[in-house]
Amino acid sequence: MAVKIRLARRGRKKLAIYDVVVADARAPRDGRFIEKIGTYNPNTPVAAIELDNDKAFQWLMNGAQPTDTVRAMLSYRGLLYKKHLQIGVIKGALTQEEADKKLEAWLKDKQAAIEGKEKSIADKTAAEKKARLEAEAKVNEARAEAIRKRQEEAEAEAKAAEAPAEEATEEAPADEAATEEAPKAEASEENSEEKKED
Repeated sequence: MAVKIRLARRGRKKLAIYDVVVADARAPRDGRFIEKIGTYNPNTPVAAIELDNDKAFQWLMNGAQPTDTVRAMLSYRGLLYKKHLQIGVIKGALTQEEADKKLEAWLKDKQAAIEGKEKSIADKTAAEKKARLEAEAKVNEARAEAIRKRQEEAEAEAKAAEAPAEEATEEAPADEAATEEAPKAEASEENSEEKKED
């Protein structure tokens, strides 16, 4: 029986999560499997891989064939390198202690590279967030300036409208005073004419 280590899809539409399973090669993709050995979530910024390394290594040594995606995950975890070293130990090319030292050194280097990548991704997202906040602050400042200008223009228009109104009110009383004086003058002229006639 040909055994494969592959992904079985689950999760909702457009947001898939996968189980890493050991299954018969003839079984359907999401169908019957022999054993579940982990999960894979590609939706996070750094893809989350949870894998039982011991079971995966055991299945690899027993001849299970990983699919391309699972092979990349096993390589990322160092299991393919561990298998390579273990075959060297079985053939007598190196001792178990040497193989363990080599694997440990490789895992340290790999962990440092992973941490560096995670840090660079975190720095990049923080820089993007800071840039967005600065752009938003500039937009808000421009809006506030535009509002301030509109208010100043409205105040200037209100003052301009008040000034002609005040001038008109000042002129209006003067006109009224002149018109009041004119009837008085006419009345006094009439009175003087009446006096002359008398």
